[in-house]
Amino acid sequence: MSENKYIDREKSWLAFNARVLQEAGDDAVPLLDRLRFLGIFSNNLDEFFRVRFAAIRRLSLSGISGEKLLGGISSKQLIKDITEIVIQQQSESLRILSIIEKKLQEQNIFMINEKEVSREQEIFIKDFFIQQVSPALVTIILNDLAEFPLLKDTVGYLAVKLVMKPEKPGKTLLGLVKAKQEVRYAVIEIPKTINRFVVLPSTDEKTYIIFVDDVIRHNLGSIFNIFDYESVSAHMIKITRDAQLDIDSDQSKSLMEKISTGVKDRLIGEPVRFVYDQSIGKDTLKFFLSKMGIDSTDSIIPGGRYHNRRDYMNFPSLGRYDLLYNSNEPLPVRGLSLDGSILDKISKRDYLINAPYQSFSYLIKFLREAALDPKVTTIKITLYRLAKNSQIISSLINAAKNGKKVTVQIELQARFDEASNISYAEQMQTEGIHLIFGIKGLKVHSKICVVERIEEGKLRRYGLVSTGNFNEATAKVYTDVTLLTAHQQILKDVDKVFDFFDVNFRIHRYKHLIVSPHYTRSKFYKLIDREILNAQAGNNAYINLKMNSLSDFALIDKLYDASRAGVRIRLQVRGICSLIPGVKGMSENIEAISIVDNYLEHSRVYIFGNNEDPEVFISSADFMTRNLDGRVEVTCPIYDPNVKKELIDTFDIGWKGNVKARYHAEKLDNKYRVRGQNPIFRAQLQTYNYYRDRMEVETDKTL
Repeated sequence: MSENKYIDREKSWLAFNARVLQEAGDDAVPLLDRLRFLGIFSNNLDEFFRVRFAAIRRLSLSGISGEKLLGGISSKQLIKDITEIVIQQQSESLRILSIIEKKLQEQNIFMINEKEVSREQEIFIKDFFIQQVSPALVTIILNDLAEFPLLKDTVGYLAVKLVMKPEKPGKTLLGLVKAKQEVRYAVIEIPKTINRFVVLPSTDEKTYIIFVDDVIRHNLGSIFNIFDYESVSAHMIKITRDAQLDIDSDQSKSLMEKISTGVKDRLIGEPVRFVYDQSIGKDTLKFFLSKMGIDSTDSIIPGGRYHNRRDYMNFPSLGRYDLLYNSNEPLPVRGLSLDGSILDKISKRDYLINAPYQSFSYLIKFLREAALDPKVTTIKITLYRLAKNSQIISSLINAAKNGKKVTVQIELQARFDEASNISYAEQMQTEGIHLIFGIKGLKVHSKICVVERIEEGKLRRYGLVSTGNFNEATAKVYTDVTLLTAHQQILKDVDKVFDFFDVNFRIHRYKHLIVSPHYTRSKFYKLIDREILNAQAGNNAYINLKMNSLSDFALIDKLYDASRAGVRIRLQVRGICSLIPGVKGMSENIEAISIVDNYLEHSRVYIFGNNEDPEVFISSADFMTRNLDGRVEVTCPIYDPNVKKELIDTFDIGWKGNVKARYHAEKLDNKYRVRGQNPIFRAQLQTYNYYRDRMEVETDKTL
């Protein structure tokens, strides 16, 4: 039996990011998508340091060991362990990048630096710099400043060293004294307004790409031509700051004002990570670390020539679609048309939208129809993360303009989307939409919508319950399921959740929904206990759970109890998994896998055997303490037999995956599920085929 009961959540998250890195290193993944996975890996790491590492650092600086909170490891030791893991992962990412670049060269795509450009390219680069880059540059000479400038969070900078030409040697009684050479330091902010990758003109069939960083390096002489220097060098550095949102307690300010101030304060958050080009001179590195106040409590990471590799997420396609995954068009939903009335269809039965396999347009159509329907009186919706130019928002504004009473609960504390949500909130307020800004101490993470319609003098409700955000941009890459329903009892409960937002001192009782923070934990305990009793009675007992993260120790203990009782448990956990599966006497009946593929697995689906009459739920909540006890989350039962079967089928498809599925294990070694004698089964592709085949069956029936 393992001496540990849990895996540290931070190390488990780093193991998830290592799975993303595995995709970048996988020869079977198209080359340009491998670069995209490198970008995702880097972006994930930035957010990890801004939030999770920053929180552990705060704990360490407070003098608190935090072992109980962190599952048996001290905060200081965890900081050390994280830094070691990240240094190893960064080294691996550079190795993978080098391989990808060589393979791109085989495809006549060349990443070149400022020393490798041809004469024709040099002319282009100089003109490009003058016309586009130079006007956007911020360059600061550092030596004579009374105070070191504030370097922005996760922005790339070039640390510049200028060695000035020596003055004439001085003369003393003992002879000539060699003049001391002055060294000046400067910093150049790499502009984010310009695409990081510049495609250069070519006279052959080869494609050449240069970083904006190297365009700047190539023109250092132009930037510093007023200085009489002997040599100039530039190396990239990047700082990551504590992005924990601190909200002041000033009662005279609105929540919107407080959060807006908190977002601005992130700009001056304490440094938590410093990444540098390891070829930088020791004196230059020492100068910057000293001036920026970076010490051993921060994570200091040596890296390669280029940082902010998250920009690879937007690497140009170059017209080389042979080097990208095939793009599958979202499928229509069987029995549901975008041409007719969606409300009419939903009134007869429930439907499930499984994006991105199926079209998110149905959700937009639902809201647009409600906005125009004369019988609709009210629309209520929760919003967490929104697309840049949100069709959801435009639909709600359209509804308000048509005289509907529109109520929006918008979460202003959606991490890194605060500024965007504040902007949308101001826009909706202007249009007369009633806004609710949540509940003190609780984030609203539920994804629900209810529409009220007067039919033959009676109120009838229609609604949406989703596992993901009402966001048409992320719906293209996140797998999420949304229930479209006119089940009046479920929607009465949804309406009670909105009442709770308005009057949150009153705790409602719900007949169908499971709502955090009051009921989710206890309900899942009861569902697990029922499976334990079924197993003890000799019945077939099982639990199938699909989620993003599993880290709540008490729920893990409950699953261990179920395993010991003989309940068969199958877990699809994309990210953090603090549970250790397959340990004799503790979790021998638990298997856990993670699928990392072209789409981000995001849906939460919970299936309990219930003595051969399975109960199925979809949820906005993961099995994390914050989701169970510190947020407003909604878990919804599935009653429609067709939808229930669909969710069970797609869970089983995911479970059969043997191409992109890795085992969760205590060693965090991300071993792939062994294919053995089984045919190759790529779960995401097979899920798409499942929905495509259903459409073909329907087409055959209509012929």
